Amino acid sequence: MDDRTVMSAILNISIQNTTDATRGQPLAARVYRRKDELEDALADLDPREYLMRQAIETALATIYSLITGDVAHPSDLTARDLNRWLERNKHLAQDITRAQRR
Repeated sequence: MDDRTVMSAILNISIQNTTDATRGQPLAARVYRRKDELEDALADLDPREYLMRQAIETALATIYSLITGDVAHPSDLTARDLNRWLERNKHLAQDITRAQRR
């Protein structure tokens, strides 16, 4: 094993969310993966967790309004908003989504 393989293995251990894990992939793939992850987290959420439920629902409502057009070839403005959405919501429901990956 060379030094690059060891370094990449070390770096991948700390990745805890799909936003960081999918860096380098097309924006549309990253957005859809995170959207799917949040939808799964919402389905698994305890009904009494009102604040988390509201935060996830708000994030999903926002992304639903942004992915109405051609997400594979978004305008510069839409691409900026999609990227901001990813960064803003990358830690949302992270405990739930981490448990789902186990």
